[in-house]
Amino acid sequence: MSFIIGLDVGGTSVKGIIFKDGKAVCKDSLPTVSGEGLADCLFALSERLAAAAGTQISRISGVGVGCPGVIDAFNGTVVRADNLGLFDYPLKSLLKERIAEVRVCNDGNAAALGEAYYGAGRGFKNSVLITLGTGVGGGIIIDGKLFSGNRSAGAEIGHMVIKEGGKLCSCGRRGCFEAYCSARALAGLTRSRMRRDPLSPMWREYNLRTADGETAFKYAGTDPSAAKVVETYIGHLVCGIANLANIFRPEAVILGGGVSAQGERLERLVRERIKKEIFAFGYAPVEIKCASLKNDAGAYGAAALFTIPSAGGKL
Repeated sequence: MSFIIGLDVGGTSVKGIIFKDGKAVCKDSLPTVSGEGLADCLFALSERLAAAAGTQISRISGVGVGCPGVIDAFNGTVVRADNLGLFDYPLKSLLKERIAEVRVCNDGNAAALGEAYYGAGRGFKNSVLITLGTGVGGGIIIDGKLFSGNRSAGAEIGHMVIKEGGKLCSCGRRGCFEAYCSARALAGLTRSRMRRDPLSPMWREYNLRTADGETAFKYAGTDPSAAKVVETYIGHLVCGIANLANIFRPEAVILGGGVSAQGERLERLVRERIKKEIFAFGYAPVEIKCASLKNDAGAYGAAALFTIPSAGGKL
């Protein structure tokens, strides 16, 4: 009997799933503890999951962790995670004092693994996950294996520039994919349009404080201003997707994060424009799909570092 735990570290909560003989048994979460207390938080959640599955932490074969920031996956060190207040944090070493085996990777990579092996990417050997949330992240699967680049610092999808000299990104560069396609960027675009159009129906339900990534999509069918926001956003998104597709030519691009809640509607809007942007599209088509695991993708992927042989061995 084998027990594996997958943990996904988020800005507000740490989500965890325990697997028994490869099948998810139960899940739980705890508020994220930033700074030096993160390891204690992860261990506490692991203990809770073990107890819920009717076992003890000593019987857990491995704990996989998906964590934001720059991750040295080989050593299990959080090199830098600004939002968590962590720099050169030896997460793996701290957890291995109490858990038999630990593996750590970037949270975007973990989510990509989760979708590739358990979610919308099943059946594809090559896929790219793009998470459209507070930022833009994701991961790349090539021939069934996670691509993480030199010292596991690659695949920073959100910081590919799609407009030279464009909007300032949180990373300090201008024109990044994240600056145009995050849920935060979409909300900002919506508010800007609302300022320009005081008669927009979006004002009936939202204001400049409450407008979010869903607002424009909700009103796009009846409000020209909202429709323009969606059109502009999809244009930026397609630009980024096409760049990734032309370089890696995956079988599928999977859209995750909060914006992907638009589901089939988002898929349709992207498909309508992507064919004109991808080189020789008809020769090697690229499917556009929304993620299916939602908020559980990272935890599934973190567990996959142990449950999928090709996932854990190439970090």
